[in-house]
Amino acid sequence: MILKTKRVKSSASLNNAEIARAYAFLLLKFRLRSENELKGRLKQKGFSEELSQDTVNFLKDKEFIDDRVFAKGWVAARLRRPFGLRKIRQELMQKGLDKEIIDHSLSQVKEHYNESQIVSQLAQQRFSKLKGIELLKAKARVYAYLMRRGFSPDIISDIVKGL
Repeated sequence: MILKTKRVKSSASLNNAEIARAYAFLLLKFRLRSENELKGRLKQKGFSEELSQDTVNFLKDKEFIDDRVFAKGWVAARLRRPFGLRKIRQELMQKGLDKEIIDHSLSQVKEHYNESQIVSQLAQQRFSKLKGIELLKAKARVYAYLMRRGFSPDIISDIVKGL
């Protein structure tokens, strides 16, 4: 009788593991996720800490998730929007990535990244939409917009002054 109980218990935990993996694959179907983000979503769904970690470890071993690949993809996608490196760094930290991975991903991008040029283009586009507004107010709005997008305050100031 004890054997029966153990067998039922192990098949129930196996079933939970399968459900957790299926949910994780569903999440990964929509976009890549960081390990920490996936673990949090599994716990949020009601899976135990241990089962969430086991699921993440399984996916990591099978190379379905990799924080380095996730960071590289996230940085590339956010630069196309375009966002500043400061905002991208903040987002990656919120996703629970290691500082080392974040620094490595951003350092690879910095070589070909001309923040001044991007800020200048965005500032001109935004400023042209604010034609009927007082000059100082329009500059303040452009400055705030660029700050929210995570660009360097020094570069923004220089470019907004020239508008």
